[in-house]
Amino acid sequence: MTRQASAQFLADILGLSVDPPVAHCTPVTLAEQVSLDYDQLDDFEPHHYAFKVSEQEFDAAVARLQHGGITLYGDPACQEIGQAYRSKHAVGRRGAYFRDPDGHLMEILTPGGAGS
Repeated sequence: MTRQASAQFLADILGLSVDPPVAHCTPVTLAEQVSLDYDQLDDFEPHHYAFKVSEQEFDAAVARLQHGGITLYGDPACQEIGQAYRSKHAVGRRGAYFRDPDGHLMEILTPGGAGS
């Protein structure tokens, strides 16, 4: 998978856009001017990335994942297939896991109740 395709996948799921390339990276700007920069590497280890999203953004992202036929998991071990999990640590928090085309484990989660 190319850095542009991986960046576009994440941007599409989160309802964002891909920024112009900077040197050898393709950035996707998230909240508060934070970016996830996709580097063009031949060899890398998959990692876990979590994104806190609003309830509305969560519902939209889940809908995009389902529409794209992407498997959603309810646990980080990717054993429980399902739409979302409910966190035991914060009342009302929802989340879901999915793999991007490069095998990275992506997580979307809502802020939840007080203390989260």
